[in-house]
This record gives sequence, C-alpha cells and structure tokens, in this order.
Amino acid sequence: MPFSASIVQFCSRRALAVVLVFAILTAAAGYYAATHFAMNTNSEDLLSKDLPWRKIVLNYDESFPQENNLILAVVEGVTAERAEQAAAALDSALRADPKYFATIRRPDGIPFFQHNGLLFLPLADVQNTTQQLITAQPLLGALAADPSIRGLMSSLSTALMGVEAGQVSLGEVARPFEPLSATLDNVLAGRSAFLGWRTLVSGSPPSPREIRRFVAIQPKLDYGGLQPGAMATETVRDAARRLSLNPENGVTVRLTGQIPMADEEFATLAEHMGLLGAATALGMLVMLWFALHSARIIFAVVVTVLAGLAATAAMGLLTIGRFNIISIAFIVLAFGLGIDFGIQFSVRYRAERHAVNDLDTALVRAGAHIGRALALAAAAIAAGFFAFMPTTYVGVAELGAIAGTGMVLSFVFSLTLLPAILRLLNPPGEPENIRFRALEPLDRLTERRSGPIVTAGLALGLVALALIPLLRFDANPLNLRSPKVESVATALDLLKDPDTTPNTINVLTRSREAAAMLSQRLSQLPEVAQVLSIESFIPDDQPQKLTVIQDAAMLLDPTLNPFLPMTAPTDAENVASLKDAAMALETAAAKEAGAPAQRAHRLAMVLQRLADAEPAARVRATNALIPGLNTLLEQTRNALMAEMVSYETLPDDLKRDWISPSGEFRVQAFPRGDSNDAAVLARFTRAVRAVAPDATGTPIIIEESGRAIVNAFIEAGILSFLTIAALLALTLRSARDVGLALSPLVLAGALTLATCVVVGIPLNYANIIALPLLFGIGVAFDIYFVTAWRSGARGLLASPLARAVILSAGTTASAFGTLSLSSHPGTASMGALLLISLGWILAAVLFFLPALLQYFAPKAGLELQ
Repeated sequence: MPFSASIVQFCSRRALAVVLVFAILTAAAGYYAATHFAMNTNSEDLLSKDLPWRKIVLNYDESFPQENNLILAVVEGVTAERAEQAAAALDSALRADPKYFATIRRPDGIPFFQHNGLLFLPLADVQNTTQQLITAQPLLGALAADPSIRGLMSSLSTALMGVEAGQVSLGEVARPFEPLSATLDNVLAGRSAFLGWRTLVSGSPPSPREIRRFVAIQPKLDYGGLQPGAMATETVRDAARRLSLNPENGVTVRLTGQIPMADEEFATLAEHMGLLGAATALGMLVMLWFALHSARIIFAVVVTVLAGLAATAAMGLLTIGRFNIISIAFIVLAFGLGIDFGIQFSVRYRAERHAVNDLDTALVRAGAHIGRALALAAAAIAAGFFAFMPTTYVGVAELGAIAGTGMVLSFVFSLTLLPAILRLLNPPGEPENIRFRALEPLDRLTERRSGPIVTAGLALGLVALALIPLLRFDANPLNLRSPKVESVATALDLLKDPDTTPNTINVLTRSREAAAMLSQRLSQLPEVAQVLSIESFIPDDQPQKLTVIQDAAMLLDPTLNPFLPMTAPTDAENVASLKDAAMALETAAAKEAGAPAQRAHRLAMVLQRLADAEPAARVRATNALIPGLNTLLEQTRNALMAEMVSYETLPDDLKRDWISPSGEFRVQAFPRGDSNDAAVLARFTRAVRAVAPDATGTPIIIEESGRAIVNAFIEAGILSFLTIAALLALTLRSARDVGLALSPLVLAGALTLATCVVVGIPLNYANIIALPLLFGIGVAFDIYFVTAWRSGARGLLASPLARAVILSAGTTASAFGTLSLSSHPGTASMGALLLISLGWILAAVLFFLPALLQYFAPKAGLELQ
C-alpha cells in the first residue's frame, strides 16, 4: 500500500481523535496568530537595505529626516489673504495639540520669507510691486487708520471727491467697484463672500501659487497598524473642522504626502469589500458545488483550508515575526492552492466512491491514487517558493518563506484532516460517474491532431516570447492608486506646478563650494528646469532692490503705521458711511457715461441695500472685507522690512533644510516638462545621475525600485524553475517527462505576459504578486496530468482529474477574479492578471499538454506503480 494511502487509512480509522487533535492545534494557531499578529506597512522596508541606491536613500533620510513620511496639508483659499489666514490658524491649532506629531512646519510661512520675499523677485517686479503700493497709498492710509466698513467707505468717498473736483476720472478710481459689488452682493444673498485685497491692489487675478499655502506635518507613526498615520491624519482633519476651514468659509484643506496616500490606499482597498466578498463567496460556493456536489464535502474542504491558513499564519508570525504588505499575499496563495489540494483529493474520492460505494475504501483508494501527485506538486511548489528567499526584494523573500511553508501544511492537512472530517461527516454515495463526458471529443481531437496542436502551441509561444520585451513595468506608485482619492488627486495637482512637484532629485555635497559648483553644472542640463541650494536663498541684486524697497518704506511707513488709529465704528456710523458713499457714487456716475459709470451705479445700489439691511448683514460684510484687509496690511508692513541677506544671516530653520547636521550641503534639481510623465522622468534621472551618480529622490527611487523588483522576480523565477526541474528530475528520473511537465507552465507564463502587452496592462507592484499564484497552480496542474499519464491513464480531459483541475481553477478565479472589480487600480490590475493567467493555464493544460503527451510519450505508463 502506498504511504499516502496508509496515512489516509490511519486518519480515517481514528477520525474523531484526528479531528480533535487538529481542532486543538488550529485553535492554538488561531489564538497565536490573533494575539501576535503584527504588520509592517512601511513600504520602504520591502527592499534590502544593502542595495547601493538604498544606502544613498537611507543616508539622505538620516541627514534630512524632516522631509520623510510627511502629511502635507494643502490649504487653498478663495483669496490669497484667506489662504494665509487659514494656514496660520491650522498651524497654530496643531502646535497646540502635538500628541501625534513629531514636527510641524510652514515652509512658505517662516518670518524670513515674510520679511524678505520681495528680494527674491526680479528687480523689475520689485519696482512694479512697490509702485502699486505707492499708487494705493491713499486707500491703504485710510484703511490702516480705520480698518472697518466706515474706513473703506470714507476712503471711497474721498477718492470720489477727486472725481468731483476733476482731478481724476471715474475710470481711474473704478478698479474696486466690481469686486466690492460682487462681494457685497454675496453677503446680502447670504452666500460665502471674501474680498481679495491683493487682487484689488494689483489689478490682476491671483495665481494658483498665491492662493495656496502648505503645512508640513511629520506624524508619529505606528507601523504595526494597517494605517500607521491614521490618528495623526484624523487629528489634522479634526482641527480643520473645528476651525471651520471649509469651502463655505472660503477655504479648502486637502491632505497628501506619503502617509495620507498609504492610509487612504487601505481605505480604498476596503471600499465595496462587503459586496466583493459576498460575490467571491457565492462564486466559490457555486464552483465548489459543481466540483463536489455535496454540502458535507464542501464543508470538509473549506474547514481544512481555513485550518491550514491558521497554521500558516501562526508559523509565519513565529518564524518571521510580522507580515509585510507583500507577504500578507500568502493568504491568496495558500487559499488558492489549498482549495486545489482539497478539490483534487475530494474529486478523486468521489470517483472511487462511485466505483466501490464504500466510504473507508474510497478514502484509502483516493489517497493511493492522488497522494503521490499531491506530494510531488506540494514539494515542487514549496521548493519554488522557498527559492524566492535569497532575493533582495525582502517582501517577496518573506512571502516565499511563508507560502512555501503553507504548501507543506496544505498538503499535510489534505491527507490527514480532510479524510478524517469526511469520515465523520459520512457523505452519501455517488450514484453517477463524475467523468467530463462532454470533453471526450476533445480527447479524441488531441489524440488525432497532437502534432498540429503542439506546433500551434510552439508557434504561439514564439510569438509571445517576441512580445515579452515590450512588456512595461510601471513603477509609479501613483498609478496604482485611485485618482478620486483626496491625497492622490492633490498630489496630481501639485505635480502640475513645476515649483511644487515632489518628483525632484537631491544630491548631498561635502561643502558649500561643492554645492555651488554642482548647482551650476546641473542648471546647464536641458532636462533640468531649476536647481536649488542654500545659495538660492541669498538674493541677487540686493543693493538695488533694497534701495527701491526702503524708498517705498519711507514713503508708506506713516501710512501703514498711523500714530492715532481710530476706534471701531458703531453700526450707525457704518450705515452713515455706506449712505454717503452710495450718494457720492451716484453723483459721479451721473456726470459720466460708459462702463465706469455703470459699475459706480451698481455699487451705489449695493451699498444702499446694505445700509438698509439688518445689522447682521453689516456684520457679515465686515467679516467678508476686513480680516483680509488686516492680513494684507500686515503682509505689506512685513514686506517693507527687508534687510540685506547673507549666508550668515540665514535663519537656522532654513539652513537645516539645506545643510545636514554632519555638514553636508543639499542640492535639489527639478525636472523640465511634465513631471508625472515616465519618459520625462527617465531622461531627467539619467541626465542628473550622469553628473551626480550618488543622487537620490522620488524619480530615482521609482526607477530603481522597479528595476530591483523585476530583477528579484526574474532571479526568483529562474531559481524556482531550476529547483523544480531538479526535484522533478529526481522524482521522475526522465528528462523527457520533466520537459513535458514544465513546458505548459512556460507556455502559459509567456502567453500571460504577452497578453498583458497586447491589452495594455503593465506589470506593477500589485499585480506582479499574481505571478507566484500562476506559477504554483501551473506547476500543480502540470504535475497532476503528467503523473496520471505516466501511471497509464488516458482520456485525461474526460476524466475526474480534468474535472478537478477545471473546477479548481474556476474556484480560484471566483475567489480572486472579483478583485478586478475593485475601485483600487492596483488591486483591479492584480485581479485582471489572475484571470488572464488562469485562462492561459487552463488552455495550456487542457489543449497543449495532452497533445504534447500524446506526441512525445504515447507509450508512457506504469513507471510510478
């Protein structure tokens, strides 16, 4: 009696004891897994730290830790002043509650830039800006002394007196008419309203940069959870809610950065999970029913697979300590292949039960018939997975260790626990033969036309091999995430602005002089848009610019800093000033024609309506007009306080962003062109690395990660293939049969990758995990057919074995094919690749392999008996 049959006989005769022992072991494994479950969600730990480019990344992160693992709050306002107010408020609120934050910074809001911002403009722009301020001096002076509706209306009335006296035309003072009318119209209609004072002074609409501010937050992370920054992220959102920083109040706060994107990715993965899970369960049950036709057998298979999963999880945690975001895929592998082992044994049991109609005999005969094939398949798959362990892709190395162990456990459970449960459940007999009679014509076709089928398969394989070099690996993590998610949509917005793109490259130099020399060399590259270093914060032409600024400051200082500011007005004073201004506008409009007069008449009507409204309307008007005014006045005062900037006077917090504690100077290069275009980034990366080989940054990390992952999978694939070939050679002792067992796997793999080229599915971090499942299922199916053929079986496609293979593949497709419906692009691509690979595996096993066996080994048989 074969050893596998002896094991099954032993376990079925002592079924109750075996089930109890396994129940205790499974409970213990489940308890250990639940109480010791740990998850490292840090994607940076997936690749070996010994890789040369990883060492550069780690050195840079150690030198500038404040730039790593950030939550970036992007604050956008309807006006520049509103954006500044909101960013300052959010920054203050977060600093007051730092429990979940390591650092909080406003890179665009430090005092250095508030005081010296004008120095970084070209000289012509400095002259133009100061001239605009001087031109607005009468308005600013009245408002600085009386920042209220009364002060605004008084300054408007004063300007209109000049029109009345003929000193200026109505058109020359009409710039604020339309913005004031629109703002106060919204106030009177109960809508959100904010006046853009910077726009009012400059006369031009604000640029996206002017209405956007940033708060850079470095959270305290818990990598033991699926969302390491969840508490910090929610704290930021809570602060924004408490401050009413929302569109109704003229502000949008969006979060992006490594942490929100990683956390939201898990949320996207969970989206519709209930529906997808229900569809998966239903599909699996349907396929299992077609395969097994018995609720008792289905129950036995499912319990066995779940017990194997619990044991695999416990072993993984015991040996490795924690899962990573790749190794957790062992669930997919162990479940899919565990289901296959269970179906193979159970279908064989059904066939034997029909033949002998005795439960114990059928179980033992099933073990004798399928045990050797299952053992060989499990050993080959496990050896293949263990071959992943030497790769530098730590995520896959750990996956190989856990999945390989899972294959061994699945095999053991399938020959011990499964027959014991079946013995206790005692499913009814099998009155009908379970052969696939509908496939008998296909058996005859593969027998008669084996040569042409083999030729067609080889031709397809050659075409596939020609297409594989065109296969693309998409290493851009943004493409794996839903663009509808806030963090991704915000990142894509920032990528459109050359000054805010995260796709920059950094280089560390040993001295200030070396940094200056490298900056000059990089600036000359056509692929580089701009280069920043510590020298970038020492403005050019400072004497000329300071002269212009200081002249404006001397002229505007009494205006912006009145000696005797007025007290806040009463509501009655506001009403009176509104009516006076309305009357002055009507008088001026009556003397002229054209657009300025029409705008003056419209504003007069709006002011009169506001004067006649309830006091609450004027309070809302004050809130719409005055906070922005105060912000503009404060920014103007600060901007006119510029002083000579030198390396020695640069603030420490700014220097810390560009000089490491060990004295290394950072140089940052920005790409020219679309920074989210893979070709643009590739050219940019090559050009910069040709000048600075030790550079690092997002484009380099994307490129090198992709290369490392692809190389790891190629290395693992070759090593796994050789390991399996060696194992099959030792077992089958026939080079021909080893080739017959592996050829369909190679063909299915080539056709899978070629299909990805044809339909435009690139490999990526997510769907590449489908390849080990393709590998495992393909090896198992091939071994089942070859060992059956060697034992003398013919007509394989109509046999119970083909039924088990087809329905096992169908069950796996039901289990994981629904992933293609996920709203998460990476998961959807993994589901699509799984379905493609399963389709080609079945085609190779059902069409190519039988023809191959018939053509090359027509008389093989009885070697294994």
